[in-house]
Amino acid sequence: MRVTSTEDIKNKEVINIFDGRSMGYVSDIEINLEEGTIEGIVIPSPRNFFNIFGRSEEDYVIRWENIKTIGDDVILVNIETLIE
Repeated sequence: MRVTSTEDIKNKEVINIFDGRSMGYVSDIEINLEEGTIEGIVIPSPRNFFNIFGRSEEDYVIRWENIKTIGDDVILVNIETLIE
């Protein structure tokens, strides 16, 4: 999976293929600056969806290895742990 820009990922809907549910939209990206790699994507928790002052500790971080496909409109992930 090659990503050429953070804009390729941000604001896409994330769908969990484990249960078919929408997990929300990507709000941020975790980057390892030393290695120059993306570590994961951040999805705001439902309570913090409209948080405009940055990331909350309740936000969900999905590790890069759980991302299966990045499409034009959605990102497919496989997370077996149910996120409520």
